[in-house]
This record gives sequence, C-alpha cells and structure tokens, in this order.
Amino acid sequence: MEDTEAAAIARKWSRVEALVGANKRLDTVVEDILEHFDARLEAMDGKAMIVCMSRRICVEVYNRIVELRPQWHGDTDETGQVKVIMTGSATDPAEFRPHIRSKSRQEAIRNRTKDPADPLKLVIVRDMWLTGFDAPCMHTLYVDKPMRGHGLMQAIARVNRVFQDKPAGLVVDYIGIAAELKSALAHYSQSDQQQTGISEAEAVAAFLDALDVARTQFHGFDYSQALGRTPAERLRVLPSAIDHILQSDRLGEGGAVKRFNDAMAVLVKAFKLASGSPQATDHAEEVAFFSAVRAGLEKVGAVPVGRSSRNPDFAIQQLVNRAVASTEVVDILEACGFDRPDISVLSDAFMIEIQNMKYKNLAVEALKKLLNGEISAKTRTNIVQKEEFSSRLEQAIAKYHNRSVDALQILQELIEIAKDLRDQPDDGLSAEERAFYDALSQNDSAVEIMDNDKLRVIAAELVNTVRKNSGTDWWRRDNVRARMRIAVKKILQRHGYPPDLASEAVKTVLRQAEALAVELR
Repeated sequence: MEDTEAAAIARKWSRVEALVGANKRLDTVVEDILEHFDARLEAMDGKAMIVCMSRRICVEVYNRIVELRPQWHGDTDETGQVKVIMTGSATDPAEFRPHIRSKSRQEAIRNRTKDPADPLKLVIVRDMWLTGFDAPCMHTLYVDKPMRGHGLMQAIARVNRVFQDKPAGLVVDYIGIAAELKSALAHYSQSDQQQTGISEAEAVAAFLDALDVARTQFHGFDYSQALGRTPAERLRVLPSAIDHILQSDRLGEGGAVKRFNDAMAVLVKAFKLASGSPQATDHAEEVAFFSAVRAGLEKVGAVPVGRSSRNPDFAIQQLVNRAVASTEVVDILEACGFDRPDISVLSDAFMIEIQNMKYKNLAVEALKKLLNGEISAKTRTNIVQKEEFSSRLEQAIAKYHNRSVDALQILQELIEIAKDLRDQPDDGLSAEERAFYDALSQNDSAVEIMDNDKLRVIAAELVNTVRKNSGTDWWRRDNVRARMRIAVKKILQRHGYPPDLASEAVKTVLRQAEALAVELR
C-alpha cells in the first residue's frame, strides 16, 4: 500500500515537474527573473537564489540565463556571475556534469556567495543550501518549486537576514506558495510573522507614501527639469534644489533640513523594499534626484554624515551618480557657479564672486564647511587659536540660523574670519612655540605683568620639555602626567609667571602639550 502511494506521489511530482519545466514557461520565467533582478540591483547591491523543482530545470534555467547574459558565464569556479549548486553521479547526462562539484569546490563557491564584493550574483539550487547556509548579502529568493512547512521557512531565512543597508529580504513566488507560507508562519512568533509576511503590495504602498512625504519637502519648487533629462540638465537643477531646502530651513520653517533628511532615510529604505516592482522602477529617477540633493546637503555639512555614507551603499550611490552626472564626480561648489577656493589664499576676486552667488544659502553652508576644515588644519597644534576661531564661526552661524542676519551679511562675516585666519602674524616663532605662547598669553593680566620676550622664552622651554617626553605617551599615564605637571609649574615659577594665574595656565599648557605631543609622535 505504501509503495503504491509513493509511486502515485512520484508520478504526480513528475507530471508537475514536466509542466513547470516546459520550454515556453521557462523562457518566460527566466526573462522575468532577470528583469526583476536587474531592478533589485538598481536599488540595492546584493545577491539572489533561484530554487528550482529538479536538477534538470536548474540546468535549463542556467542555460537560458547565460544565453541571455553570456558575460555571466564562467569556465572556472572562481569566475562567472551565476552558478548551479547540485549533487550528481557518473550516470548523469553530459549537460549536468559542468555543474557537479566536489565538496571542496562547492565550498569555494559558497565563500564567493557570502562575499558581498565577489561578482558572483546568482545561485541556482534544488535542495542544497536551503538549510544551514547563510549569506547575509543575499536579498532575493526566487521560488519555482512547491514548498511547505519548516522547509519553506528555512528557505525564506536564506534571504531574510538584515545586512548593512539591506532592510529585509524578498521572496518572489512563481509556483504559488502563498497559502503554504501563511500556514507555516502560524507556527512562528508575532514578530516573525510581521517581519516575514509583508507582501509586495504593502511594500509598494509604503514606498509611495514615503515618496509623497519627500515630494512635500519641495513644495513651491519645480524640479521637473531634473527628470527625464540629460545629466547636464539635471545638474543645473541640483544647486537650486539644495538651496531651496536650506532656504526653507531659515524662512519660518526651522527643521526643514532635518525633516528632509529623515524623509530621505525612510524613502530609501522603502525603495529598497519595493525594488523590483513597476512602481519603484517608474519612480527610480525621482528617488535618485532626491538622494542627490541629500548627498549635496551632506557634502556641504548641512546634514551629518550618516552610516550609509561612511559605508557607501553601492546601488544608491549609482542612483545619485545618474541623477547628477554619468561620468564625473560632482563638486557642489563648482555646480553653484564658482571653483573650489583655497581658503588660505582667498583673493578679492573670490570675495566678490561668492557675494554675488545666486544660491547664497548654499554658499554659506559650503563656506562654513571649508572654514571648519581650514581651522582644524591650521590650528591643530594650537588649541587656543582653534577655540577662538571655532567660537567665532559658531557664533556667526548661530546668528544666521536665528535669522538675525541675512545670507549676504553672514557671507561677509565668514570671509572676515577666513581673512583673519589667513593673516595670522608671522612673529618668528615656530608653530609649536606660537601654540604655547598663545596658551600663556590667554590671560590678559599675565601679558601686562610679563613682557613678550619672557613669554617667548617660556614657550620655547615648554616645547623642549614636550619634545623630550613625546615618545612616552605621557598623557595616557597618570604618573608621567603628574611629573609633566610639576615640570610645567617649575618652568613658570622660574620665569616669574604670576602665581595667582599659574593654576589655570598649567591646565591650558597641559592641554596644549597633549595636542602637540600627539603631532610629534
């Protein structure tokens, strides 16, 4: 009886396999997979797995893929963008043999699949790797095989691992497993059901909602010229779009930059979840342009550099590149109408140029970022100067954000700060001596009591003391730090530095000494 039942199941499976593996159907399925996978890669770099009903179908699918994408084929295990993983024997047909590998060869492909940087993008399986295999960078599972229960949940787990900027995995069903999936999910926790049971329709709805929110950030601004145009035409719209967000932030809409930044974080995540759908494909260029605006705001320092910027998401970066220019890196300052300046040699011509810029809000942010960088570079061993110029810059920007001054006024003030930074006097002191001189002369009373020559002598002696200890990482060791404090006090006492001011001076000098010692290492 059991043999008869098993035979009936085998015959049914064979009939279904013949229908699923029919030539015309496989042609359609493979074309759809490739089109869908291309769209997924547009939104999110990663990998995919195709689950087929039989080894024969695995090979047929592979042959069709390499016929349509010859460049995906690789003659060796170390090359190629698509591979079949299956078992076999010496009696298998000749067309199976290129795909039958030893355990060590399969392990090599397994490692390639797990490596996000490896060009292998697509693996085709029947049963292997559906359990006990984790490749977090895999984001799409194409199912063309009847599956149910625990086996189905195990298969879904192959792509549902959160990884870097991947929000979740996507299961594309070609065989009709929706009912089985619902049944299988009933055995899992509520949170697992919510994580796994999101349909494409829900993902698309969430994407369209997020897109509408992003669009509202540009109320009153026409960015249509950036869509469906050449890279050069899109680039011309980018500065004015960035400036619009910055202007909204100042004119009674405080927080506009943050709202836009938050809206973009939601939009990018929703776009990835819905990628592959016609709706996401239709609006990809709009998402790309919004992403380019966000990248521009980040570049000029208007929004903080996010995690995805420290570890750039390749696919989203590609979207940004297409949104602005196809073959060149865009310099936001250059796009605004002037070349990137060297703050240390600011010319009068540049002063006039920046004051006459069309996008003044963007110019303020760009110049602020350039100044911050120049202050850090020029005063890295002089904490007093650094604090002075940083404080001036912060106060100026605060007035601008509080709308106490307009963009032209703040540009003039920033330019004055840049000039003062550039024109720091050359008094014959070395950079290290000047740093300690500034630290000692921070107190006006000390300057009145002591002449400049004495302060210069003390500064030179402090430099020598720090140099002698620069190789010991003294600021990290309490006992050596205590000896350094005593040495500084003795130098100040010996040269008659006012005792009532010495305590604060020692603290300032030690902070300066730490900054200098780090540079001297």
